[in-house]
Order: sequence, then C-alpha cells, then structure tokens
Amino acid sequence: MQRTFRAGGRLAAALTTALTTARTAVLAAVFAALCTVATPLHAQTFPTKPITLVVPFAAGGPTDVVARTLGASMTRLLGQSVVVENKLGAGGTIAAAYVAKAPADGYTIFLHHNGMASSASLYRKLPFNALNDFEYIGQVADVPMTLLARKDFPAANLKEMIGYVQANKEKINLANAGLGAVSHLCGMLLQQALGVTLTTVPFQGTAPAMNALLGSQVDLLCDQTTQTIPQIKAGSVKLYGVTTTNRIGALPDAPTLAEQGLKGFNMVVWHGVYAPKGTPKDVLARLNGALRAALKDPDVVRRFTDLGVEIVPESKQSPEGLQTWLKSEIDRLGPLIRQAGTFAD
Repeated sequence: MQRTFRAGGRLAAALTTALTTARTAVLAAVFAALCTVATPLHAQTFPTKPITLVVPFAAGGPTDVVARTLGASMTRLLGQSVVVENKLGAGGTIAAAYVAKAPADGYTIFLHHNGMASSASLYRKLPFNALNDFEYIGQVADVPMTLLARKDFPAANLKEMIGYVQANKEKINLANAGLGAVSHLCGMLLQQALGVTLTTVPFQGTAPAMNALLGSQVDLLCDQTTQTIPQIKAGSVKLYGVTTTNRIGALPDAPTLAEQGLKGFNMVVWHGVYAPKGTPKDVLARLNGALRAALKDPDVVRRFTDLGVEIVPESKQSPEGLQTWLKSEIDRLGPLIRQAGTFAD
C-alpha cells in the first residue's frame, strides 16, 4: 500500500510539474510573439537587473494588489524580479514626480490609476506634466466602483436613497480615501448627479474609510470592488449598485446605478503603466510585451476575476491606447473638479 501511495504521489507531482512547465512555455511563447520586432542588442539583453515598479499608494491597498499580481507574472516573463516600491503622499504626485526624474533606462516604471489624470486639475502647481513627462507602456485593468451605505442606513434601495439624501443633505456625510482618490472623484460625480452638496470626510486610504463605514461613523462611501466585495458578501454594508455601464461578473445580482436611473454614471478605477520620458523605444516595447503577456496569464486572469477586476481590451494595452485614454480622462475630469472648486494645493 505504501508503495502505491508513493507512486501516486510521484505521479501527481509529475503531472503538476508538467502542467506548470506547459503554462510557463505558453506564456513564454506569447511573450516572444509580442516582442518579435527587430531590436538593438541592449534591448535584447534587457533586463539584466531587477525592475522597480513604483506604486503611489500603501501596501495591501487596491492599486498595490493590482501591481503585485502583475509584477509577479512579469517577473517570470522577464527573468528578473519586478519589485514593487510603495511611495506614498499627495495623491500619488510624489511618486509620479519621483519617476519622472528617474533614469530613463526601463528599470524604474510606474503604475498609477485615475489620479494620473485628476492630478492635472486637482493640483494647480505640479513638478511634472502627466502628458509630456512620461513614456507610455500600456493600460492594465479597470476596477468597478460600488456605492455603499452603512448597514443601518434608512434607505432600502437606490431610489429611496436618492430621496432620503436630497431631503436630509445637511445631515449626510460621504467618506472618501483622501483628496484625489477615485472614491473622492466618484463622490463628486454622485453629488453632481443628485444635485446636492454633502459633508465629505477624507481618510488616509480606503481601509480607514471602510472601517468608518462599518462602524457607522459615516453614511456613504463609493469605493472599488477590490476592497468592497468581501464586505458586500458578508452583509456588513448596504449596496446600492455598481458604477459601470454593465453589470459585473463578480456581483451579477447587483444592478448598475445607470439602469436604476442615474443615467451616464460611469466610474471605474483604471490603471496604466508608465516610464520616465526618454526611455528607449525598444526597452518600452519589451516592457509592453511583458505586460501584454502577463494579462493573458491564467493566474493573473483568475486573481483579477475574483476581485472584480476587468482586463482592458488589447487596443488599450498599447502605449498609444494608454496615451489616448489619459488625455480623454484629463479632459473629462477637469471640468468636474473645477466646478467643485476643491483643489489640493
């Protein structure tokens, strides 16, 4: 019996190794196919040392989770470690300024979300230009937002919530993860859609904002699924809907805000990867190839799906796709921020 058990164990181990090897081979083939353009010798040997992926928010936060999932796959594809470095402060502008001034050799890259676009209007004096001081590697993924209330909030559905908020706007407070955070932008869009001005309560990150909601210290919060799905499924908060144009697979029974009457309400957390201006085009092409291959990695796809994260179409995964999107978001968010009259400096 023991011989049979050991043989079975060896067979299982061999099958696991074979499957892992096959998956790695497929990813390597995808990566190679995406990097088939003729490149100079130094790009063919790039990278020869670890790459730093700068993230402008705290470890364990939503953007950090996206970065570490992506970095782990890119590490396997590039043959060098992609090390996440969290550089916090000023809504991501400290990290952005740091990367803008880093050596343009491909060894320092940057993952940021909507804040890359909103900073152009939220901050009237910036040490960098979001459109002109970076090279574009590609867009990564969209994370839907959810509109939540404390569990004991009086309104049972979105229609009741709208009526209650409009009738009691002086008493309602709206949490966010800090000035310039996407939860802040989503809250601004919500107030504009409802025609009200609420007391906003900024926190230092999504975790304390959620804790305040769970403790009934605040009334409303608009935040992304990477943070809210566990609380929604546990019944710890009241969900009024998702902020995407279509329902999402991670919360199939949750209606969108748009289908419930808030027409045109569309807010997702989008992520792009950048490099310092002047990074060689062939190095950018290799990094883009690794990004595209990572977004086909079954481990990445599975992890993102569990978190409600949606990988962007291939057209957006290109440098041109990210550049076009960033400009369109700067144009879209600018009027909203200026109308609110709230600035970070």
